[in-house]
Amino acid sequence: MSEGKRDDLRWAVLGTGVIANEMAQALKKSGKRLYAVGNRTYSKAVAFAEKYGVEKIYRDFNEMFTDPEVDAIYITTPHNTHIEFMRKAIRGGKHIFVEKSITLNSNELKEAVELAEKHHVLVGEAMTIYHMPLYGKLKEILDSGELGRVNIITVNFGSFKEYDMSNRFFNRNLAGGAMLDIGVYALSLIRWFMRTDPERMVSDVRPAPTGVDEQATMLLSNEEGQMAAVALSLHSKQPKRAMISCEKGYIEIMEFPRAWEARITDAVSGDVRTVRIGEHADALKYELEDFEAAVRNGEDRLHLDLTEDVMELMTKARKAWGLTYPEEE
Repeated sequence: MSEGKRDDLRWAVLGTGVIANEMAQALKKSGKRLYAVGNRTYSKAVAFAEKYGVEKIYRDFNEMFTDPEVDAIYITTPHNTHIEFMRKAIRGGKHIFVEKSITLNSNELKEAVELAEKHHVLVGEAMTIYHMPLYGKLKEILDSGELGRVNIITVNFGSFKEYDMSNRFFNRNLAGGAMLDIGVYALSLIRWFMRTDPERMVSDVRPAPTGVDEQATMLLSNEEGQMAAVALSLHSKQPKRAMISCEKGYIEIMEFPRAWEARITDAVSGDVRTVRIGEHADALKYELEDFEAAVRNGEDRLHLDLTEDVMELMTKARKAWGLTYPEEE
């Protein structure tokens, strides 16, 4: 975006699925409008544009990467396609916001970060944990010391998906599996509340018939002795629940990926208070606002360092399991 050219970013979105729809709605909530849309299937891009009043439709979606009118691109396609599109967008001088998980592995992310630095653009992962107002507030409470230090974090995330092996959740050719789809949320929450990156990890996995990770457990710890436990599943229902256990109390968070409230229990008195801030439905609005602030003002609201730590953990776990995707072979 040229300095002084315009106050608001001019956004293009790649893809027309659920997240792209949420993104268009989020911009509308902020009094803005999506500028352009591209999709492999042109007719879907046309229908999307008509629905949201999008000004520009690319007959060839690759045109968005070099369109001088585009400042930023939201990449919402399956994560095994991300690095290809990230390369093109960065080389075209576009800031990019990428749906989780941002890449398949840590090597791809490292490449993208280095390329972005070379072309002076920003890269961010659309990870709700780093942008929901509740998590900023909880970090303030913990930093104040009133609950003492964080000792143990436990996270559960599971849903029951029917055994349709062509579905993207189980499809190896679409980088399916629990880790990249839901594990990224759990590990991002853990990294948000841990003082330093977990250095030690043990894990176990149960593969789906396609070979992707259907179910997984992880134990992690860092050099300060903080520990975490994760349970993930794509074929058994679990609550989306996180608990941060501290010396003087604990924090419980339900629906943690887009949480708007948390319960804090005092370990001595047993008193419980509820912290409420933000709205579940505004998750993408918060993400986009933070991204735009980072572009405009250079504010560190994207937490790319945490994204890199999480990607290292996911890559390390898959390596231990012997789980690779076609793009990695």
